[in-house]
Amino acid sequence: MIYNLSEQHSLVSNWVSELRDVDVQHDRMRFRRNLERIGEAIAYEISKILPFEEREITTPLGTAVSKVLKEQPVLATILRAGIPLHQGLLNFFDRADNAFISAYRKHNKDGSFEINLEYISCPDLENRILIISDPMLATGSSLVKTIHHLREEGPPKEIHVVAAIACTVGIEYVKREQPTVKIWCGDIDDELTAKGYIVPGLGDAGDLAFGVKTQN
Repeated sequence: MIYNLSEQHSLVSNWVSELRDVDVQHDRMRFRRNLERIGEAIAYEISKILPFEEREITTPLGTAVSKVLKEQPVLATILRAGIPLHQGLLNFFDRADNAFISAYRKHNKDGSFEINLEYISCPDLENRILIISDPMLATGSSLVKTIHHLREEGPPKEIHVVAAIACTVGIEYVKREQPTVKIWCGDIDDELTAKGYIVPGLGDAGDLAFGVKTQN
């Protein structure tokens, strides 16, 4: 299941447009905040389909019956670019458990790359609802590898993927490798360069949020 929040106009499409805009991208704080706001909006949309239960709440004047989350999800993100998007999800799922994964592209001289995964900090995921955030779903390789490793921490009963921008190539790859995953994104682009970057995309989300890195 694919949920593209830009199919209908909302503030999410405004925030995505600012993420893409080279005249706005120089403001790192605004770039991070826009990722965070997209995370908040998607968290709200995901919450609508999560299991709820009714609970009696005592007020100063009586008792109210409220619908509340039946269980808390586990929020996972891929370092470093995923941190602002993750924070947006955490702002809404503020009692969630958290997982952090170090997965990155190791580039070769011929332009190809491999996905290196060096670190996972994660709670037990067995029968849990897992929400993974990564701002750019490009080839889908790092995401699929991350899901494979996270499943070793206990099989989740449900997996959601959250991205600011996704590419149709990456979406199709994730659907083939992980057909039960639900994908939520701010927008979808169709083109991918030979080096695996989304076009028009927005550039390198990690560099725009936190500064340019060296590539060893």
